[in-house]
Amino acid sequence: MALPRRLLPLFLRRGGRLPSSPAPTPARALSTAALPADAPAAEEEDDAITIKGVRISGRPLYLDMQATTPVDPRVLDAMLPFYLSRYGNPHSRTHLYGWESDAAVEEARASVARLIGADPREIFFTSGATECNNIAVKGVMHFYRDRRRHVITTQTEHKCVLDSCRYLQQEGFEVTYLPVRPDGLIDVAQLADAIRPDTGLVSVMAVNNEIGVVQPLEEIGRICREKGVPFHTDAAQALGKIPIDVNQMGIGLMSLSAHKIYGPKGVGALYLRRRPRIRVEPQMSGGGQERGIRSGTVPTPIVVGFGAACEIAAKEMDYDERRVSALQQRLLDGIRSKVDDVVINGSMEHRYAGNLNLSFAYVEGESLLMGLKEVAVSSGSACTSASLEPSYVLRALGVDEDMAHTSIRFGMGRFTTEEEVDRATELTVHQVLKLREMSPLYEMAKAGIDIKSIQWSQH
Repeated sequence: MALPRRLLPLFLRRGGRLPSSPAPTPARALSTAALPADAPAAEEEDDAITIKGVRISGRPLYLDMQATTPVDPRVLDAMLPFYLSRYGNPHSRTHLYGWESDAAVEEARASVARLIGADPREIFFTSGATECNNIAVKGVMHFYRDRRRHVITTQTEHKCVLDSCRYLQQEGFEVTYLPVRPDGLIDVAQLADAIRPDTGLVSVMAVNNEIGVVQPLEEIGRICREKGVPFHTDAAQALGKIPIDVNQMGIGLMSLSAHKIYGPKGVGALYLRRRPRIRVEPQMSGGGQERGIRSGTVPTPIVVGFGAACEIAAKEMDYDERRVSALQQRLLDGIRSKVDDVVINGSMEHRYAGNLNLSFAYVEGESLLMGLKEVAVSSGSACTSASLEPSYVLRALGVDEDMAHTSIRFGMGRFTTEEEVDRATELTVHQVLKLREMSPLYEMAKAGIDIKSIQWSQH
């Protein structure tokens, strides 16, 4: 099935350099915000878009890759036959439609396994990383409930892990929430000290969804292996972006998601080690699909898309990493060259380059976000961004409430262009400077007044 010419990829690589004049990409084709000011807009995009009471001049450029990614056209190309002609149920054992669908699912399973150095029999398809995390955390502890009553996790985990742990606490399990250092990394010595004879699981996120910090997975895995405790990691933000080898890293369970690596939404995978075998109690009743771990008909088209996304990631991870690193540096340098008092949240040394989380002092975060209507960015996790509370991840790093409120997460990826980064830089700088002009706090700080020493009176 041939791709339309307008979707011919940016992925035609030449020498691993940033393309000087990038080819059109799906993300760019949908964005008018990144066009030069004097460029004529397409006729159908002349009208502004009004949605949820916000008026935008054309589609905003997309820098929210930690929330989700566009589907790679090659992934869509792989999926389409399983919607149009090869639409059999993979669990139908009596005819060709079922056989070819089952074969496609197993091929996708092998592709996911190859990307993380696993055996295909250790991969179980689910609806996404949230379901994987629930199965891993609750499933392990429920299976070993008679002798394992203690869980260890961190204060900066994804909400679905934290909520699963709180659920276990309501059932009488004990949970240790490890703090993190100001750079977002855990203290592995503190982890080792926290493990008890009845510890049933250690769950530490591989790459943080808000600040991009990469935890020392190999060290954590070694400690857990020595102590005889299963190690689970939420790798939704890590898959296809950093090298992962489940055996070298000592990982026992891992949660994966397709839509974070240019695959379709609605499908994920749980890695579950066979040797030594880790057992989980299923969290869903049904027909016993996925060897009883996750009942329900396996959705062949999106599973095939997940497999295709993993195949592409395996081939292009190194190129993508170099390219995204260059874009991250371009954005950071561009903003810092014109704006002072910009703070990077999280370690820069141990970080996935596609995530840049910045706080802008003396600026109100909600005002900044509203001013950046032409740039799709986030102030934190997409799962909790409706809340006006400051990010619990940044608070765990020790970031004060005011600075946590001013944070913006810029997410770059495979389809992000230099033009989009430059336009985002221009808009961000303009909005920050505009808000600071209206801020008496900024003037006072520049005059040498310690803002924290001021005692504000109430009337």
